[in-house]
Parts: sequence; structure tokens; C-alpha cells
Amino acid sequence: MPAPRNRTLFLAAADRARTVPELPALPEPGHVYCGDAVRGLRASPPADLVLADPPYDEKPAWHEAWIDAAAENLRPGGSIYVCCDWRLSGAIQSLLERRFTVRNRITWRRDKGRGAKRNWKQNMEDVWFATKGEGYTFNLVKWKKPVVAPYRVNGKPKDWVEEGGERYRMTHPSNIWTDLCVPFWSMSENTPHPNQKPEKLVDRILRASTNPGDLVIDPFLGSGTTAVVARRLGRRFLGFEIRPDHVRLALKRLEERP
Repeated sequence: MPAPRNRTLFLAAADRARTVPELPALPEPGHVYCGDAVRGLRASPPADLVLADPPYDEKPAWHEAWIDAAAENLRPGGSIYVCCDWRLSGAIQSLLERRFTVRNRITWRRDKGRGAKRNWKQNMEDVWFATKGEGYTFNLVKWKKPVVAPYRVNGKPKDWVEEGGERYRMTHPSNIWTDLCVPFWSMSENTPHPNQKPEKLVDRILRASTNPGDLVIDPFLGSGTTAVVARRLGRRFLGFEIRPDHVRLALKRLEERP
């Protein structure tokens, strides 16, 4: 039995017996399917944003196929974000540059990981941001930045705010994200998926690179984080996941945790 404060969403026996929706010839927005990423991207309507968290242990040649399919699917002016770790990051950049205009590399702090005696602890991952040409959506999403050296004029804060003992300024976002952590057992968004991304990371990307009503496709849906966040923000979504139990987790999250 889980600990009393464990809020992880588990699959019960009835959930595992559930039939998962197989990828159809014409996938419809608002659904998640069990199926291959390449096939799903080729069959789907044009996306405004492709947000991909592919397996990190595959060779670059494997990633080439789905990136090519994403380039064919994405509408002109659409955006693509690809998650990866340091081992794959250079290869992902090279593959994206073949089909897209690479705009930036985001590095975010995972704030969780195993220590190592003969190496540095792995505590960061990358997210590559690229677009299909110009005319892409980018909404300025400012966030709080702690004020380290508060500057005052006539005793009043200059370009910063003090509320409840917190000193901060609203600043333009950078490509270093240090305010995230991977989901853990006491968080309601947590699932048994081994590589789940935080909802806050997906929320930030969707707010910046889509508008309400836009279509977001996640070809490696995992436990459904992109679908959950997209629905919450009023974006349409489509997701594909090859593992049936992960599809079941995504469906359960969509049904039980808005």
C-alpha cells in the first residue's frame, strides 16, 4: 500500500483490463491513441506545435524518421520542441537543422537524480526549440525572478516588488529554467511513468508557442502530460504512445485529474 501522502496515480486491475484506442487512419484532435509516432504524425491534421519527448536511448538514425514526419506534419510557421539529455543533444540539434530553423536550446534543472562517485550528478536536460520558417507564435510569458541586490530610489523599490516578504521582479524568460523539478510521489500529477516531465514545463511551452484553439501533437505521449496541460489551457491535442499501459495512464489522468 502507498504511504498516506502518496498522491501518485496508479493503474488498478480494472484500468489494466481497459481496451486502449488504436491509432486510426484519421486521428481526431481531443484523443490519445496507442500507436507509432511516425504513423501518427503522417496521418494527423497539421499541427501548430509538436512537443516531443522521445526515448533517450535510441540512436540518431532512429530519431531522423520521426523528425522528418514532424516536419511534414507541422504547418508553416509552426513550432517544435524536443526534449533530450546531454548524450543526445548535439544529434537532435543537427537533425532539427536539416528541416527547421533552430531558435534556441533550453536547459532545465531536473532537481532529482542519483549521485555518482566517479562523475557529476545528472541534474539537467535540454529542450530544443525550432520553427518551420518564419511567422511563428511566441507569446511573451514573464515570470518572477528573485531580487538578489534590491535597489531603491527615495526608499522605494525600483523595478521590483516586495510582497509578503518576497522580493521579485517580473522578467523576460531566459533559456535556463531552474524553477522546475520532476514529479514525485506527493504530487498529484505524478504517475509511475519513469520519465515523466513536469506539467509546469509543458505549461510554459504551450503558453509561449501556441494560442487558444491551436493543435498540439505529442508523438511520444507517455502518461499524458501534454494532453492534460493542453486541455487545461484551451488548446486542442493529439497524442500517440506505443505502450498500452502508458495510454491507460493518460486516459485516466484526462478523466480524473483536470
